[in-house]
Amino acid sequence: MRQIVLDTETTGLEPSEGHRIIEVGAIELLNRRLTGRRFHQYLNPDREIDAAAVEIHGITNAMLEDKPRFADVAAQFLEFIEGAELLIHNAPFDVGFLNAELARAMSGGCALPVTVVEDYCTVQDTLKLARTLHPGQKNNLDALCRRYNIDNSQRVVHGALLDAEILADVYLAMTGGQTALFAEETATVEAVAGEGLSYEGGAPLVIAPSAEELAAHEAYLEMLDKKSNGRCLWRLLG
Repeated sequence: MRQIVLDTETTGLEPSEGHRIIEVGAIELLNRRLTGRRFHQYLNPDREIDAAAVEIHGITNAMLEDKPRFADVAAQFLEFIEGAELLIHNAPFDVGFLNAELARAMSGGCALPVTVVEDYCTVQDTLKLARTLHPGQKNNLDALCRRYNIDNSQRVVHGALLDAEILADVYLAMTGGQTALFAEETATVEAVAGEGLSYEGGAPLVIAPSAEELAAHEAYLEMLDKKSNGRCLWRLLG
């Protein structure tokens, strides 16, 4: 399986209001392993960057004066993502901007093979996946890094390539098995055992899952079932 972990930085929040992409960062996973291949490009947006956006990513118009336009690198970008599954945190935001840039490039005379990203590859929203795994909790990138013990100390400001690299680590941790699912159960057993309960008579200590733990377990199975097209062994054998 070939996957591309992708992030963008923009001049603002709404492509419908003429906001543009100013940075694209994408890294390749092949069979869940980083290959070292990446696409990274700063872009001249031909418009002012909102002050609020500069506070988030630290990119200014002066930094982009000598950078190419999206149309200049669109074909190279599409070649990099062709046929892959895109992994994007809050995918509708980034995909909306990418499709707006593709449309603008084509209207300006740039010959491209597709008009929307979804015609070139599939898209998985890792924010939606995180909300399925951790309902009712914070699921932004920083919160997920804390939850999965991923170092994001270099993330002083947002950056497309850095955030793509961090998201790759987060995605692999979220989908790497049942470690996170049973981590809380292990902690619960240790806490109870530490209160002085014993196993006299050889009877094992059985701790019933809480309603919250059962809901998290069911959400995890639902995710596995969807990703395996209905072939989740736990459910088939249950």
